[in-house]
Amino acid sequence: MDLADLIAPEGIIPSLKAKSKKQALQELSVRAAAITGLEQRDIFDTLLQRERLGSTGLGRGIAIPHVKFKALSSIVCLFARIDDPIAFDSHDNEPVDLIFLLLAPEHASGDHLKALARISRLVREPAALERLRSARDATTLRAILSGSTTSHAA
Repeated sequence: MDLADLIAPEGIIPSLKAKSKKQALQELSVRAAAITGLEQRDIFDTLLQRERLGSTGLGRGIAIPHVKFKALSSIVCLFARIDDPIAFDSHDNEPVDLIFLLLAPEHASGDHLKALARISRLVREPAALERLRSARDATTLRAILSGSTTSHAA
């Protein structure tokens, strides 16, 4: 599964300005609503409910909030790099600067897990994380997310 295939061009946010976890989820919900046609408030409320179950902050500055919706027909992923890392209740208590938002159809458990696994493989690579953190534009971020080894980062 190619992660870049799941991320719409407008789903890459190279410089998200958020001061808190709630604000980051709010901003991502607005973008996700524009991409999916789902109601922004439904996305945001569902994300907050998911975070109450346990933080999706993995550690090392990475969070992968993920939820399912009946109304979706395919998986949608957004990626955002936050300008100033924010508290996210991560397992290592470190602030988050890289967020992968994953929205999946309710019936797509297998594909949902594959997408989570693909993101997990990417973020386990220190070189990939460094490239994601140093890239300055959506085109370069897309190349990194697609597994391209060529980086155009400055």
